[in-house]
Amino acid sequence: MDETKTLKVGDLAPDFVLKDQNDNDVHLSSFKGRRVLLSFHPLAWTPVCARQMRSLEKHADAFQALKTVPLGMSIDHVPCKYAWAKSLLIKKTALAADFWPHGAVAKLYGLFREPDGFTERANIIVDENRRVSFIKIYELSELPDIREILAFLKKS
Repeated sequence: MDETKTLKVGDLAPDFVLKDQNDNDVHLSSFKGRRVLLSFHPLAWTPVCARQMRSLEKHADAFQALKTVPLGMSIDHVPCKYAWAKSLLIKKTALAADFWPHGAVAKLYGLFREPDGFTERANIIVDENRRVSFIKIYELSELPDIREILAFLKKS
């Protein structure tokens, strides 16, 4: 799939500012010159989401070598993200809190599941010029294949 409800490959990625688990600002436009992996997951404290975020952390060095910043994105609030990151031993990967206004960034990106109140599970890669270069939406129960993401980053 190469589009969401609001975005398709080639579009300018909407800018945003969110807080991460350490209450630091995460501003998409501040990563100019680097690629960004927006790894949306429905909710913290769930098994597949935990594996998805651990996968980002496990491959932090590979992302750095590929000049890519991985961001874990969900509608959970900062204290929740902090406790969850601590429990998962996540230290290198920013987990962005799209809590308030509830799911605003997920809505901008066309990934908010209105009836459920949380996001799709999805990966979006934003290139060095803030253009969307990759979109994939997964089944909620499906763990995204990190090898697919790394292979895409290596070839592009």
